[in-house]
Amino acid sequence: MPLLRARRLLAVVVLGAAFGAGAVEDPDLPDSSTDSTPQTEAETAADESSRALSLLGVDVAPGTRQNLRWIAGQSFSGSDLRAPVMVVHGEAAGPALCLTGGVHGDELNGVEIVRRVLAETTPGELRGTLIGVPIVNLMGFSSGSRYLPDRRDLNRFFPGHPRGNAASRIAHAFFNEVVRHCDLLIDLHTGSFKRSNLPQLRANLDHAAVAEFVTHFGATAVLHHSRERGTLRDAANAAGIAAVTFELGEPGTVQAEYVRYGVKAINTVLGRLDMLDRSHIWLERQPIYFRSRWVRAYHGGILSSPIELGTTVDEGDLLGTVINPLTNEEAEIRAPYSGRILGRALDQFVLPGFATFHIGIETDTPAAQGTEIPDPQDLSADDMEAPEGSADETGVDAFIEDSLAPGAGASMEPLP
Repeated sequence: MPLLRARRLLAVVVLGAAFGAGAVEDPDLPDSSTDSTPQTEAETAADESSRALSLLGVDVAPGTRQNLRWIAGQSFSGSDLRAPVMVVHGEAAGPALCLTGGVHGDELNGVEIVRRVLAETTPGELRGTLIGVPIVNLMGFSSGSRYLPDRRDLNRFFPGHPRGNAASRIAHAFFNEVVRHCDLLIDLHTGSFKRSNLPQLRANLDHAAVAEFVTHFGATAVLHHSRERGTLRDAANAAGIAAVTFELGEPGTVQAEYVRYGVKAINTVLGRLDMLDRSHIWLERQPIYFRSRWVRAYHGGILSSPIELGTTVDEGDLLGTVINPLTNEEAEIRAPYSGRILGRALDQFVLPGFATFHIGIETDTPAAQGTEIPDPQDLSADDMEAPEGSADETGVDAFIEDSLAPGAGASMEPLP
């Protein structure tokens, strides 16, 4: 090092020590501090372009909100059915969280939850992206039906096939045009066929990313499901998108208390993912259930029960009665297991075999579930009764037939 330069560096060291400087720089070297030179307009535009979200043929710039349309099939007249897709693309970078509702056309709580979360989130406060599809099954929603017009269940056909039946084609289009843009996905549902569900997450906890994801929902109960082929959740997980099904309430109506619960839970997720500066207090711990069973009616008649969702029951507790409308004879329904009521049929006329109460059985670890009670499928109480089976391109038809075979589930029914 030249003598003059060495002396100058020594002077800097001495002065730095005298004034308590935390770092020493060679004055002959370029300034190593952060470059404060402002970006040119061209550089700023290039940066914005790199973060623009390209979705459904539209480039959504950071810090903006867009209402797009997804072609959710065609009507019998051949005209396109355009379902709304709401996008909030934050100014700051972050994950892309997708919210989907109305995969079953008569399940309405999720439609309002998606609308409200997107409406209450502004691009300026958001880090990352929110993509909300309040009504996926627009055909079923328009007719107030769970199913598509051909009586197929859309949530048995994901990820779909471009040359399959109508359900498979709709599933394929939605999955590739929208879902593949997600990093995380919450698919909102309710109970089916006059049944109501306690707010709960259906999740495959065998996936590490999913097991982490469910911890962000506050005290919301978690029900482990490992067999879930054909569902949107399973297809998303297989594509590397951590996905859960969020069940709240009953079909055919918008229930204010469940909408509020769902909005709070999703805002909690957004806060814990650092997508929003929001926090919510949950006073209860989050229960996780690795086993659950539906209890069936053994007699036909009028179901009557005072049991509320979330009630803890012991084996042998009275859950309800079925009253013969002609003879007034009463048949009791008692809990065959101890646990918590995760779902129940509304008071109504029932036939023998009707699934009436869904009991979550809490265990400490997945290994504790053993083999005597297999994992439940991701099917709500009467999904197995849906006509037309499932996706012929994915082999789920045979899977469902096997599930319905005599002796399936042994003495303790794994499926409702």
